[in-house]
Amino acid sequence: MDGGRRMRVLQSVRGPSPTTNPYITQLVDALRIHADVDYFGWWRGITGRYDVVHLHWPEVMLRRDGRAARTAARLRFALFMARVALLRTPLVRTVHNVRTHESGDRVERVLLRWCERRTSAWILLNPDTAPPGPGPTRVILHGHYRDAYPAAHSAPVPGRLLHFGLIRPYKGAEALLAAFGALEDPSATLRVVGRTTTAQLRTMVTEACAADPRVRAELRYVDDAGLAEELARAQLVVLPYRELHNSGALLLALSLDRPVLVPRGPTTEAIATEVGPGWVLDYDGELSAADLAGALAATGPGSAPRPARPDLGAREWPALAGQHLEFYREAAATRRPR
Repeated sequence: MDGGRRMRVLQSVRGPSPTTNPYITQLVDALRIHADVDYFGWWRGITGRYDVVHLHWPEVMLRRDGRAARTAARLRFALFMARVALLRTPLVRTVHNVRTHESGDRVERVLLRWCERRTSAWILLNPDTAPPGPGPTRVILHGHYRDAYPAAHSAPVPGRLLHFGLIRPYKGAEALLAAFGALEDPSATLRVVGRTTTAQLRTMVTEACAADPRVRAELRYVDDAGLAEELARAQLVVLPYRELHNSGALLLALSLDRPVLVPRGPTTEAIATEVGPGWVLDYDGELSAADLAGALAATGPGSAPRPARPDLGAREWPALAGQHLEFYREAAATRRPR
């Protein structure tokens, strides 16, 4: 910046709080060594001074419970975008998802398209991602979570499968419950941990628990310490997402040294090669009982040895923060027209 001044960066996520995604808190902490970084607030966004806005999940900024709160959020978002456009402030957006997980109404779509048109540059978490709009792109990998979670002291429970995170329709919980129900292994157990986003999903998991004593669920937000313990007690994490493009849950499981079963695809194959043999297992098509049985055998007693820890050396936060700052500076040097 001018005269060696530290760059001022506004992240689009509120925080920090107990529920803030550790991806964000780790990024902010790493960036603050070299830049002035603030979390988002509407007053700061509309009136504050900053050189670059880093966007994550812009749809979250628009969604509120209740018509009045939702309308107010949309009006504030419009003011924020108008301010960004007037001052030609660069917007750099990380493409966390190919598309939003839940579609919004027409007003939301119009505001998000406006945001995409104003975005100056795009950060991609893997090389297979297509940016939603024009502009320069840079692949910067998703950082690991090894420093974000407390150490767990439990040992893996033989035969325990774990499905965790925000339980959304696209994450394949229904397929997992069906496959596990067909698994004829009395020693296998399944834990489903996380808050459900629909009443239908909650009912489905609850009914599976009632029908099969091997299935147990904790359908609520679980804090970091509790989640670390859940992961430590799992022999295998199962993430049968219908669409797995970028997954913080996959990186979290690997960060805490748990093997993971995922659908085969370009992203999962690349991560499997990166982290070393035995840590990422995959399957084709719909998840089946045979897939679960094979993955349990591949990670249980007598299975082939694997490296002591997954190799996540390419995902260290100091290096990733440097890549972010370099890209911020490039975006600031080529501001979009009004």
